[in-house]
Amino acid sequence: MKVQSTVRVALLAVMLPWLAACNSNPSRQDIGMVGGAVVGGIVGSAITGGSTVGTVGGAAAGGYLGTRIAKEMK
Repeated sequence: MKVQSTVRVALLAVMLPWLAACNSNPSRQDIGMVGGAVVGGIVGSAITGGSTVGTVGGAAAGGYLGTRIAKEMK
């Protein structure tokens, strides 16, 4: 049961930024946010042993960092 919950939260954490960035010409920041959220969610889940809070926190932090890094690369 815990695995299913973690998978659902991870999918939401990945899909919501992706949908927000879903336009015909995504910016670098949009791509950075999505990539960062995916990587952050995976890392957060791995570090916390599959914790939902760790997965969501990692996705949020990764999305934020991905956006900031992409902004600096202009």
